[in-house]
Amino acid sequence: MLDESTVRLPVSPRAGRFLVLVGVFVCAACGLVYELELVAVAAYLIGDSVTQASVVLSVMVFAMGIGSLLAKRLRRRAPLWFGLIEAALALVGGCSAMALYAAFAWTGDLGGAPVGGPRHLLAVFSLAIGVLIGAEVPLLVVLIQRIRRQDAGGAVADVFAADYVGALVGGLAFPFLLLPVFGQLTGALFTGAVNAVAGCALVLGLFWRGLSVRGRWAVLAANVLVLAVLASAAVLVGDFERAARRAVYGADARVAVRTDVQEIVLTGGRKRSFYLFLDGRLRISGRDERRYHRALVDPAMRGPHARVLILGGGDGLAAREVLRHRGVRRVDIVELDPGVVRLARHDPALSELNGHAYRDPRLRVVHAEAFRRLRSLRATYDVVISDLPDPGITAGTKLYSLEFYGLVTRVLAPGGRLAVHAGPVSARPRTFWTVEASVRAAGLRTVPYRVGGRRSGFAAGPDRTAEGAPGARDWGFVLAARARPALREATGSAPVRAGVRSAAPTRVAGLPASTLVHPRYAN
Repeated sequence: MLDESTVRLPVSPRAGRFLVLVGVFVCAACGLVYELELVAVAAYLIGDSVTQASVVLSVMVFAMGIGSLLAKRLRRRAPLWFGLIEAALALVGGCSAMALYAAFAWTGDLGGAPVGGPRHLLAVFSLAIGVLIGAEVPLLVVLIQRIRRQDAGGAVADVFAADYVGALVGGLAFPFLLLPVFGQLTGALFTGAVNAVAGCALVLGLFWRGLSVRGRWAVLAANVLVLAVLASAAVLVGDFERAARRAVYGADARVAVRTDVQEIVLTGGRKRSFYLFLDGRLRISGRDERRYHRALVDPAMRGPHARVLILGGGDGLAAREVLRHRGVRRVDIVELDPGVVRLARHDPALSELNGHAYRDPRLRVVHAEAFRRLRSLRATYDVVISDLPDPGITAGTKLYSLEFYGLVTRVLAPGGRLAVHAGPVSARPRTFWTVEASVRAAGLRTVPYRVGGRRSGFAAGPDRTAEGAPGARDWGFVLAARARPALREATGSAPVRAGVRSAAPTRVAGLPASTLVHPRYAN
């Protein structure tokens, strides 16, 4: 067996050391991209990005420790094992996003379901990638010391310096280059290919004299095979996405758009068969959206309503209900995603569903994040409609916080009313009553109520429709105003009174308000 500690290099020691550090840089960048890719895909498919990031990062850091310990047994043949480990890391990391999406599409698991669904697969990939990344650094320290003998502390410092700089580049490349240019699936495959090429080039270009003939062929064959798999997957990624989309959304998915904010999918064409999904979550069902939007809008419109502010609602459906009422002079919509508004204006099915609301000259749209927009608003409104994503989605928790409702109170005219979509009551009563507690903590009087809805075969995670949340059979709303008299007329209708009586038995007493520094919603 070759004694790899006496390997002669084809370049000077200084150049060899530089090439090893370049390899460290590239491998570290790829490793961080894999971590971020897992977090992004998991947050998209499963929801609750804080939980998913915590799971991925904690499991990977733990696994890196295991990998470092295992690498102690591989140091004698460090070039061979480093080349094989990089091939394995490129394969596992490169294919991780596609495997998670396949599990989501064909098992339908969104966090409660079968073993092998995205949650379990996420832990498996985090563990595997962490072990492989953890084994890199000890082997790279061995390689750099075989080029130029130095104290162990100096070698570790050099390797970690290159590793941290590579992590910085990978962390910046993921959101600003890979996602916009390649997307999640192709971006992961491309990263895997870069990883395989870098690892193979370092071993075969610099340390080939220290490998046996069998070792050289093993490293070359492993990396060529991995590159072939990644290239084949990249060629087929379009067909895979279409097949997975059909599995998730059904055969009649007709629009799929990736904006800077989210993925928008429209299925069906007729009103009752129409569905709108945002990032895989069902947000609108043509079968019962009218019941939802009227329950949200109509009670708040009982009273002065000349000026109305809609937070969210870029689909135009809440605006349709507002514009039905006489006396409305102006409706302002604050919608983060211009892509939703474009579809609401121009998609035949969606524009028909919203009654071509965007043709009405009283309607104006501002593309901004609702929290930021409220901070800059100086106008006041008779009615504010909060038609925002479910509070169980981590990205939306600040839009259901005490601070957010404090900003809303500043734009409410005297006698003005606020209507809030607060998620399903039967499925997540604590979430619903936390919303109500947060609105009350902002100094508003509240009237919580719920309205029943239908269910469908979709179970796509937290959303604003009764059919989207597993187990949900209703919608919860909170109507609020500064003083009780402003609510009397709004709650005078029989349906609202029935909704109030229906919600009352579910009350969870003593819940604190959700704040920016202490969010109290969970997916």
